[in-house]
Amino acid sequence: MLEISAKLEEALHRAFLKVFPTDNRSSKTSSILTSSSLVPASKPEFGDFQINCALALAKEIKQSPRDIAQQIVDQLKNDDDFLKICNPPSIAGPGFINLSINSTTLISEIHIRLNDKRLGVPLKEFSNKKIEEKRNHNRVIIDFSSPNIAKEMHVGHLRSTIIGDCLARVLEFCGYEVLRINHVGDWGTQFGMLITHLKEVVPEALHTKDAVEISDLVNFYRQAKKRFDEDQIFQNKSRSEVVNLQAGNQESLLAWQLLCNQSRKEFQKIYDRLDIKLTERGESFYNKFLVDVINDLKNKNLLINDQGAQCIFLDGLVGKDGKPQPIIIQKSDGGFNYTTTDLAAIKYRLTNPPHGDGAFRLIYVTDAGQASHFSAVFQIAKLADWIPTNCQIEHVPFGLVQGEDGKKLKTRSGETIRLVDLLDEAIQRAKVDLKARLNTENRFEKDSFIDTVSTTVGIAAIKYADLSQNRISNYQFSFDKMLSLQGNTAPYLLYALVRIAGISRKGGDLNVSSKKIQFNEDQEWALIRKLLQLDSVISEVERELLPSRLCAYLFELSQIFNRFYDQVPILKAGEPAKTSRLALCSITAGTLKLGMNLLGIPTLERM
Repeated sequence: MLEISAKLEEALHRAFLKVFPTDNRSSKTSSILTSSSLVPASKPEFGDFQINCALALAKEIKQSPRDIAQQIVDQLKNDDDFLKICNPPSIAGPGFINLSINSTTLISEIHIRLNDKRLGVPLKEFSNKKIEEKRNHNRVIIDFSSPNIAKEMHVGHLRSTIIGDCLARVLEFCGYEVLRINHVGDWGTQFGMLITHLKEVVPEALHTKDAVEISDLVNFYRQAKKRFDEDQIFQNKSRSEVVNLQAGNQESLLAWQLLCNQSRKEFQKIYDRLDIKLTERGESFYNKFLVDVINDLKNKNLLINDQGAQCIFLDGLVGKDGKPQPIIIQKSDGGFNYTTTDLAAIKYRLTNPPHGDGAFRLIYVTDAGQASHFSAVFQIAKLADWIPTNCQIEHVPFGLVQGEDGKKLKTRSGETIRLVDLLDEAIQRAKVDLKARLNTENRFEKDSFIDTVSTTVGIAAIKYADLSQNRISNYQFSFDKMLSLQGNTAPYLLYALVRIAGISRKGGDLNVSSKKIQFNEDQEWALIRKLLQLDSVISEVERELLPSRLCAYLFELSQIFNRFYDQVPILKAGEPAKTSRLALCSITAGTLKLGMNLLGIPTLERM
């Protein structure tokens, strides 16, 4: 409906100009009219859009809201371009103007979507002039997932990974060039203890041509950490090893690479199961830029020496003692930290090629607990004048995954849940539910079918349960709720698609291209109106980075389709009703598949 609403906005502002000539407007009236726009109708019986500016104008120009609304309506009724799209407007209540798209326009939009793989969603266009300036004004970098080397991916990585992936899919579909960056923790002091432990426990790993696998890398990390905490000699060796690594010692680098490679293999198993594509660019990538960051900040007089450390003091940032809180950029021993690396990453990502990525929008998907860190880093980047005009940097925060008791989701023993275990349990529970349903329906299915459906449903359920929540809030994790065939769940959406596939299997031709389609039933018009909202919803997600908006739309679409399916005959209808309803089934299937693909959720023909 984006194009339709844009034309209606134009008609509305033409009406404003005639009712409230520019020369006669006060500044307040101008402000009200400038900010006034169409809003979606609050209820279907009010039409498609509403204009609600009459109440605000009434206070300013001392007329009744209904009189103001009537003047606007009179102008719209005389606007031929408006009447090509809309039925004559009506006034409700004290002065609300209701607009309803006419049937001719709605049917025309349905024809367009029948022959459009993008289902009416426009592709972004970028001017050549901007590209000539070297900066790619269509390039977006999304920083997400970001596990630490030698540690296992756990439930805490779930939200960053699937939210980041969804946003990448949506922005790519809109026409942006998206770099999906996995900023893994592959550098730092912890590698000193890991390399030292490796040299002492698995020395053959460094002296053989064949790759040596550490059977349990997570346990290996725990052993190294325990030694570091309890053994002073080991601790001293580990610190020396950090120096060796940073100095480029070949044996230390070999050990570091071995640890990184094995972690990558384990991470990739998870990413493959979740259908996540990422480009790894860890902390180590930015090592060579850290000195330049320090020098640049020094040259701009932003660094202050505080007890030997190079720091920045930001306005309003104070500690618990009420004193100004320093942000350490370089430690007193000359070392660097996460802040330095993140600053180097911003600088590189915003610098034009060939010395950087030349992106115009940076998106960081991390938990809300890192909000203050990124706020400070972004402020420093701004002070350093690294953020070009029209470039955006934004933190996309998300809340915690909680158990049904409202506490942080953990195992019964109190440990953090491994992500691989969470996925396995979802698939296993989906399999149990499927077998029980097949039993009840007296259906026999092959093991391959059961495995495919349970895997798809299990993964889809976990992803959708997360993405359907307002990402800013914490949410309670419940296998029973997310695997239910009822309510706002992935299985409910999948079932709507399975119903449409069933129509096709029974002989319904979904490859409809006929222009002789007619609609008469309320259920048909309700489904049409919801289908036409897809472009607006995707535009909203692109702008606000809230996947839950897309989930809510797909759920509402599934509800409306199921009412249509249950209440209106499709295959038994006569012509042109049969073809017309098959057309709606076809567009609904395409919309659900597209929407679920943007969420990173696979679909099924049978379940």
